[in-house]
This record gives sequence, structure tokens and C-alpha cells, in this order.
Amino acid sequence: MSATNLLQFDRAGLVDWFAAHGEKPFRARQVFRWIHHKGAAGFAGMSDLAKPLRSWLEAEATIQGLSVLTEKRSSDGTVKWLFDVGAGDAVETVFIPEAQRNTLCVSSQAGCAMACRFCSTGAQGFSRNLTTAEILAQLWHAEFAMRAQLGLAPGERAISNVVMMGMGEPLQNYAALVPALRVMLDDDGYGLSRRRVTVSTSGVVPMIDRLAADCPVALAVSLHAPNDALRDDLVPLNRKYPLAELLAACERYLVHAPRDFITFEYCMLDGVNDQPEHARQLVELLRNRFACKFNLIPFNPFPQSGLRRSTPQSVAAFAQILVDAGFVTTVRKTRGEDIDAACGQLAGDVQDRTTRKAARGGQSATQPVIPIVAELASSPPHATVARASTVAARRFLEG
Repeated sequence: MSATNLLQFDRAGLVDWFAAHGEKPFRARQVFRWIHHKGAAGFAGMSDLAKPLRSWLEAEATIQGLSVLTEKRSSDGTVKWLFDVGAGDAVETVFIPEAQRNTLCVSSQAGCAMACRFCSTGAQGFSRNLTTAEILAQLWHAEFAMRAQLGLAPGERAISNVVMMGMGEPLQNYAALVPALRVMLDDDGYGLSRRRVTVSTSGVVPMIDRLAADCPVALAVSLHAPNDALRDDLVPLNRKYPLAELLAACERYLVHAPRDFITFEYCMLDGVNDQPEHARQLVELLRNRFACKFNLIPFNPFPQSGLRRSTPQSVAAFAQILVDAGFVTTVRKTRGEDIDAACGQLAGDVQDRTTRKAARGGQSATQPVIPIVAELASSPPHATVARASTVAARRFLEG
């Protein structure tokens, strides 16, 4: 029998695992803190555990991170890691330093089946969901690597914010996502507040409702269009969950959300969705509905898209219409562009299981692979192995 990777557990799951082997809950808390507070990669140095327990753990368990294939550094301080997740798949994770916070952008799937026209992450196809251990391993590696590189004092955290905006649609890997979020929020884990952990979604309505009940954190929605016809083209998941359903889910989420607003991400595409009429349609769509913030994102071009970045003048005019209507509006600063770590650029290296790449001959697909959400809705809260059949929807990256 292979050793159990303890990165796959949130604290409740680790307590259950220890209990199944006749150990008391406080032992799980001790080990949990060693892993996530101190970055322990083995058991020999866990000095507050009895030697027989350490020996048993060395035989039965492991703390197995991901192999780093590459680490790239941008001129602006952004760091991007390419992690090997096996079977020819690799995923990317990005550390984004800023004056008041350090943000880590984490991937939830190897590849993407969403086929959003503006996202190079989706242009490569989809392979599989990541496990909880693989999601947390990105944070675990980045946190302790950056503590060392930044010369932080013991116990001083390197990462203040986590955004689930890397490769993959987080809410279509729900069973693996929620335990990972719980570790991020746990004071014995990374101690992040719910306001500082953000899940970004293309609009998987049933899972937005479930997240509100199970683990409400900050929510960002990839909107990108002010009407269904245009959003159907840019974000094909909209054909399954159109704007009326998506906005109703956002309004329901606000009852449980740690912030009193929803963030809408809007990738600015020259001549496609960036005209004054589109801004006015957004105002009419959301005026007097609920509190929201717009984050306008510069498009990062890639060859297959056939799209261009909006001009600064178009972005400024678009933003002004929203501001004049009373909406908080920001224009995202592009970070890590010189190492392909900017928004929409994460591509990793995946074995496409959807055959979409071959079918489209290098062009963006128009139909996503949309899974049956009911399978996810019935998943146990501490499930750690994601199902490859629960393909789909995706967005791209913050930063």
C-alpha cells in the first residue's frame, strides 16, 4: 500500500485519518501545524511528537509536494512556477508581489475545457482535475519558498492573498477545492481571512450556491459581456447558465459572502466588447441590482485567438461610463507579462483529453465540454481525488 500524502487533508480530514489509526485529534493538529505553519516535508524534525509516532508516520504517510519543472522571474518581481502533476501534465502558479499584499494565483485543473475565446489557458485543451493535495502543494511550495527568498522572520507569512484564478474552473473541481480552501482559512493552516481568498468562476450557477453554504469566500465572476448573445460567443458556458441565472446566483451569494460586493472581471477586447454601448448595457444590466465592482482586464494576445487588446483610450472611456454610473471600477495592472504569467496567459503543458485541439485545428472551439453538475453536488466534503469526467468551464488569472 502506498503512503498517504497528508497534503490531501484539511484539518478535519486529518483528524479523521489519525482517528482511523487510533491516534488522538491533538496529534493531527500538531502535524497539521508542522506542515502548513513550518513547511515540514518530513516527520523526523517534528520534535513535539514521540519518536514511535514519528517512525510510524514515516512508514505510513508522506508530505509530497509537486516537482518544479521551471521557475521564472519577471522584471516586476512576479514569479511563475511550472509544476509537474504527472502523466505528461504540468500546471502553472504565479506569485504577484505588491506594496500592500502578496498574492498567489493557484490552478485547479490541468488545462481547461471552457473554450473562452480570449484565454490561452483554454486553447490547450483539458486533461483532468487536480486533487486537493495538488492544489495545496502549490501554496505550500510558494509560501515557504518565498519566505526563504524574502528573508522573512520565522512565522512571518509571505502570502497574504490567494486567488483561485490559475488554470481551470475551480467550481467544476468542487470536491477537491473546498478542503483546500478550508486549509487556507484555518488558523492552524495559512490563517487567511475569507476576504483574502477569492474563487473566480465563469458562472457555474449550482456550485456558486453550494459554495455559499459550504465555504463562502470572496467571489469573482468572469463576465466579459453585457448581453447573452455576446457572452455566448466569448464564454460558452453562458449557453448553459445565461446571465439572468448567473446574476440571480450572485445576489444569493452576497447573503453569505465575506465582502458586501461581487467582483466582475471584464477582459477588454478591441472592437468586440469594449464600445461605449457595451458599457451602457452593463450599467443597465446591473444598475440598482446589488453591489458590485468591475475589474477591467487588458487582453494578453495569443496567436489562436484572432483578438486584439483594447486601446488605452477605449479602456479609459469604458471605465468612465461605469464610474459615472456609480460603479467602483479598476483597470487591472498587467503583471508578469514578460514571463507569460499575466492574465489569460497561463498555459502549462497538458495532455488534451477532450480531443478539442485536434478538432479545431488550432482555432478556438465554440462548444465547451460541460459536465453534469449533479455528480459534484453529491460529492463528500472531504473527497480528495477529483473525477476526470467532471470536465469544464474555466477562467484565467488575476494579476
